[in-house]
Amino acid sequence: MSVKYILSERGNSLKPDEKKKWYAVAKSEGDITLKALGKEITQRSTVNHADTLAVLESLTQLLTERLAEGRIVRFGDFGSFQITLGSKGAEKEELFNTSLIKSKKVTFRPGADLKEMLNNLKFEKTQRTLPKKN
Repeated sequence: MSVKYILSERGNSLKPDEKKKWYAVAKSEGDITLKALGKEITQRSTVNHADTLAVLESLTQLLTERLAEGRIVRFGDFGSFQITLGSKGAEKEELFNTSLIKSKKVTFRPGADLKEMLNNLKFEKTQRTLPKKN
């Protein structure tokens, strides 16, 4: 199976006079819900659907709680999740306060299984392109 992509023509906002270039953008083939994933897991195991969903819901809750505690949550060869911050700088350490923290996000770092999948991806261009941006 291959990842489909479309092309998008974009300019460089830092160099508006520079000629626009075409870039590949991965085209989503839809999404899948936790419930649907639970059904697929049930089909591949001896665990019933209700138990599978209960475990997935608990996993989601625990991931949120442990990240909020400042922990890195590792899922073996799948990868890890961690909170990362972006802030403005302070001239001196004692002048720093939390109002300087401007962004926070959950960062995912792929593990061995996902890195291998990424290394083996094939690509397929689709016919549709994104609309041109002015």
